[in-house]
Amino acid sequence: MEDGKRKTENGKREENVGCGRATFSVSRFPFPESGFTLLELLVVMTIIGILAAIAVPALRDSPQRAREATLKEDLFTLRSVIDQYHGDKGNYPADLQTLVTDGYIRKIPIDPMTKSADTWVVAFEEAASDSAATDSSGATAPATPGVIDVHSGSPGKALDGTLYKEW
Repeated sequence: MEDGKRKTENGKREENVGCGRATFSVSRFPFPESGFTLLELLVVMTIIGILAAIAVPALRDSPQRAREATLKEDLFTLRSVIDQYHGDKGNYPADLQTLVTDGYIRKIPIDPMTKSADTWVVAFEEAASDSAATDSSGATAPATPGVIDVHSGSPGKALDGTLYKEW
């Protein structure tokens, strides 16, 4: 066989490559060792497990943190609107619905902890005594105390351990 090819013991043909000293067989699979070893797969799975163990606790509290942030924003807005009402009218609103009817807010926000707009707990101003019921101009103070603060109606605890009704 002078054409550079020879037959092997099992009948397959091999091709001479190089200077004629070394012969390499040509097969259908050029890289028979391709793939990952079991050790490499175990290392990758371990790394994925560690990353998942770190991420899961952080993601678990995400909805609760979002509700708490919404509650803080709603409380800030309601308190700000109450102060604006007092600055404009000279007295505090009788209830939260007064803020809506007078155009200070579009609607009473929903408490994200109780999922209801009716559970807000309002704090009223102290009623003035009869002798202090008139101011320096001689006008009488309103008979009904107004809303000076608002809190959540939820009895639950925040992630920092404080009660929502104390915010």
